[in-house]
Amino acid sequence: MKVKKFSKKPDDSKKRISTNPIICYPNENLENENLNILHKARKYLKKESEVLIPPRDAKTFKVKMGNFFRIESIEGPQVGDLNLFQADNLDEKFYSGKTRALYGTHLSVGDKMFSSFPYLRSLATISWDSLDWYGYDKDGGSVHDVIGTRCDPYTSKLISGNDYHYCCHSNLTRALVKEKNLNISDAEKIVHDVLNVFMLTGFTNDTKQYFMKSSPVRPGDYLEFFAETDLLGVLSACPGGDCGSEHSSDIAKCFPLKVSIWNVDKKHLEGIKFSSLSKYNKNHGIN
Repeated sequence: MKVKKFSKKPDDSKKRISTNPIICYPNENLENENLNILHKARKYLKKESEVLIPPRDAKTFKVKMGNFFRIESIEGPQVGDLNLFQADNLDEKFYSGKTRALYGTHLSVGDKMFSSFPYLRSLATISWDSLDWYGYDKDGGSVHDVIGTRCDPYTSKLISGNDYHYCCHSNLTRALVKEKNLNISDAEKIVHDVLNVFMLTGFTNDTKQYFMKSSPVRPGDYLEFFAETDLLGVLSACPGGDCGSEHSSDIAKCFPLKVSIWNVDKKHLEGIKFSSLSKYNKNHGIN
């Protein structure tokens, strides 16, 4: 935190801090040409299957390319931590940092969930968000962030000294162990930074620390995605419940989440442009 200042302020400090901000990664070229097609197609969705995620636990789900999936609030306000993988290659997984650099701290309709290097393609596009009305509040808070990494037992141990096994990192690890028959060590290595679905977060104005508030999500709300490749998803119902008080404990009131998979007749997707793997030649300057 840059609140403790030990260095001497230079004489030209005003000049140095008066420069204009420049967007690092202009995303105009990423404008989603598919969105109009998706909004028309979603009128014809048919539910294919669903998975219930118990409180303080995680489960996996699979989505075929060209299908949709929804993460839904069903009983009470609940936050979920989402990992996404290319179903046939677990090395290709959601890259929250690059997604954040391209779209900002919080995601909503039209934003894409990019995968890790060297693949860097859209795994899924957000096609609907029943909470997009929230926008940004007076504290700079919003929903569906890509800034929080996930609650985990290591940070919990560091801060509180306690061992807690039902934080999202551990939940996601257990789910992968069960789904892919991995050992714990291998599963934990591929668990990655998440999309914090429904979580209301931001950075404080003074110290710029990551904060959370009670989520505005209510039963019936959902976040919907369009799969641009075959996906393996893993979703944890966070032990923080609506994250209005604390997480990484059994104190908060928690509720289940539901993941539903939806298909649509391919005629309604005519004109869709699916994402492709990065075409960078991977030379990295070595001749």
